[in-house]
Amino acid sequence: MYSMTTSAMPAPRGPITRKDVARYAGVSTAVVSYVVNGGPKKVAPATEAKVQDAIRRLGYRPNAAARALKLGSSETLGLIIPDNTNPFFSLFAHAVEDAAEDLGYALVLSNSDGNLATERRNIKNLAARQVDGVLLASVLFEPDLEALETADIPSVLLNQDRDAPGFNSIGVDLAAGAKMAVQHLISHGHTNIGLAMGTNVSGTLDGREVGWREALRDAGLPEGPIIYSEFTRPGGYAAGQRLLASVNRPTAIFASSDMQGIGLLRAFHEAGVAVPGGMAIASFDGSVEAEYSWPPLTTVEQPVAAMAEAAVAALVGAGRGEKPRHRIFPTTLHIRQSCGCP
Repeated sequence: MYSMTTSAMPAPRGPITRKDVARYAGVSTAVVSYVVNGGPKKVAPATEAKVQDAIRRLGYRPNAAARALKLGSSETLGLIIPDNTNPFFSLFAHAVEDAAEDLGYALVLSNSDGNLATERRNIKNLAARQVDGVLLASVLFEPDLEALETADIPSVLLNQDRDAPGFNSIGVDLAAGAKMAVQHLISHGHTNIGLAMGTNVSGTLDGREVGWREALRDAGLPEGPIIYSEFTRPGGYAAGQRLLASVNRPTAIFASSDMQGIGLLRAFHEAGVAVPGGMAIASFDGSVEAEYSWPPLTTVEQPVAAMAEAAVAALVGAGRGEKPRHRIFPTTLHIRQSCGCP
């Protein structure tokens, strides 16, 4: 007598359902659910293999919307950053994605392009998607999160060096990091140290500028020239050209981002100014690109992985539901050749 096997069964027509998978694998729909959701009950390896084979053969795709409705969670986090073409923010986004994945969450990434209106639009879009939390590297110190608060969606502010009352926030001590870099340039004998400082929408005084001023003051040195430009390669390039043309031309420069440092290098190379012989550079961020520039940039490195893990944990991990707090992480000075070290 002929016995029909699962491999001989015809594939059903129309959208594939959990019942189709269960029928094909010869199990209950509950078992299919356990396999798809990883629990709550364990499934024997041989049975799980049959279900996975049925899913693959039939092309079954679980209904994410139905699952979210059942669980009361989209199992998704949102991340808003100024620019994912910036290697530092790419590194940060990757670290957040890894941390979210470890807790079973997917990540939706959006760019604000450093624009306040775009940032607000992205926040509203994520709120409409009912994500489980939002991580925001805002252009403002205290951003407008009304859309998230109305939807009861928690958030964490990134890149915050000061406490923002009522918010969970993550950052590094910008002033301390900058001061450390400038002090290192001073240790090389430089007495005229300029600053290539990035601009921000909020117009607040950046901690990196504070640290630069403090290091010079503590050493009894006058402040060198300051050029304000964007936190980008073109911004650093323009700053480099202006610093070279300055009447009070410095012998060393602290750049507030690695991208500005890369732009400075191009400006100096084009002008025939040797780095570090004719001009020393130290920058801020610790991106991979700083390691592969020529010469490699001495940079203040931020602990991206640790910050990403803490930010995600505050939303959906061990820190979920706790009273909002501000967490500051230490920076380290990664010494390479651009400062004058061998």
